[in-house]
Amino acid sequence: MQRMIIALASLVSGLVALYLHLWKIGLAGSLSCGSGGGCAYVQGSKYGWFLGIDVALIGTIGYALIFLVAFAGTLPRFVDDRRVTRLLQLLIWPAVLFTIRLKWAEFVILKSFCPWCAVSAVTITLCALLVTSDARRLARLEAATD
Repeated sequence: MQRMIIALASLVSGLVALYLHLWKIGLAGSLSCGSGGGCAYVQGSKYGWFLGIDVALIGTIGYALIFLVAFAGTLPRFVDDRRVTRLLQLLIWPAVLFTIRLKWAEFVILKSFCPWCAVSAVTITLCALLVTSDARRLARLEAATD
């Protein structure tokens, strides 16, 4: 169940990240984010880029990878495969750290708020909680079979 929710959440946030990336490269029209213009300000800042790469593109690719691994992990032959959970942990936990850096910059340095970025922050936090729960599930399963 955890992997299914991770797959669904990463699909949604991956589409949000894709929307932000397409906006940034001029293919999505105007940016919808409510009043205040925080989205455009945050996306256009130097924190909207990492090592010369659009942060939204990094998010799109990252969420696509998380989606693929989590979805594959829902297939019957992989449901109890620890490797799937470990791979998800390798994808999710660095993303959590990256998100903390981005949210810190958004709030503390830029003193702004981007609702679309908040969607990603909530999603990656949910994914972290779920992948931890899945690891515990597999540990209990392994202990029960020993």
